[in-house]
Amino acid sequence: MTTDQNILVSVIIPCYNEEKTIAKVLQALADQTYPILNLEVLIADGLSEDRTRKEIDRFCQLHPELKVSVLDNTKKTIPSGVNLAIQAAVGVYIIRMDAHSEPNENYIQKTVELLIAGKADNVGGVWKIQPSAETWVAQSITAAASHPFGVGDAFYRFATTGRYVDTVPFGGIKRELIQKIGLYDETLLSNEDYEFNTRIRAQGGKIWLDPEIQSNYYARENFKQLAVQYWRYGYWKFQMLRRYPDSLKLRQALPPVFVLSLLGLGMLSLFCLPARWLLGGELLLYFLVLLGGSITEVLKRKQGFLLFGMPLAILIMHTVWGSGFLFSGLTSFIRRTTTIHG
Repeated sequence: MTTDQNILVSVIIPCYNEEKTIAKVLQALADQTYPILNLEVLIADGLSEDRTRKEIDRFCQLHPELKVSVLDNTKKTIPSGVNLAIQAAVGVYIIRMDAHSEPNENYIQKTVELLIAGKADNVGGVWKIQPSAETWVAQSITAAASHPFGVGDAFYRFATTGRYVDTVPFGGIKRELIQKIGLYDETLLSNEDYEFNTRIRAQGGKIWLDPEIQSNYYARENFKQLAVQYWRYGYWKFQMLRRYPDSLKLRQALPPVFVLSLLGLGMLSLFCLPARWLLGGELLLYFLVLLGGSITEVLKRKQGFLLFGMPLAILIMHTVWGSGFLFSGLTSFIRRTTTIHG
């Protein structure tokens, strides 16, 4: 690609307490094939309490050629951090990054090429899910988070061919798009990317996923972190769907339906024998499907512990996501009812 020194790209990174990974993403940005003089990095830090800022300072001392600015994100949320960085950015193109990620060396160059060519309004790539630790739990979570059984048709986790999609993580856009559709919705503490992309598509825009654009993404380290993450995903997905009900996909409907079936059949089974058989049959079928998927991963990765670790991780992902979604719906209904009759 012929690059113009006037084409500045702004990379924005919201972060909070990312001392373990922030230097990795900065190093990956410094190693990009896109000219480093055409890059600016804006980190919206939610007032980290660990060594995140010290790691950033240390990196900047070693790599003064990469322009890095740190902004105080006093609201301490992801969408507020993204908006803060967008408003401070001066680049023609804006690329969202995550402090848990490491973009491959041609990430920015390929993204800019596709944007210049008019391929889509938002261009993104594929996650290569990596474990945050060498434990069997962390590696089981990694396998689950990159398998269709765990994430459905979230193509950015496993796609091998380019396609137009509903959403991409860490996409690249033209700055002028913000003037057209607005900033990120700060009332959504998760699913902010999906909501942003929904607005793009609602105005006739397109989202392109290209597998040549890749980044390593570090999955959660233990089951507690995984549960917290997926509860947040489920809770805020319902809040997003309240505004855009037509954006509901099958993969998003299945977890809450599954949880409801377990709760319903579980209560009925206390006094109804057929309900016990149905509940037992549902759970047996579910775990057989998970077991089948786990066997393929065991053979591919040569990790025997995935036979039980991967189904456990997927079970947590599905049930916690579904429970968060249902809890969000229930609390929203109660608030609305209280307001009407209050």
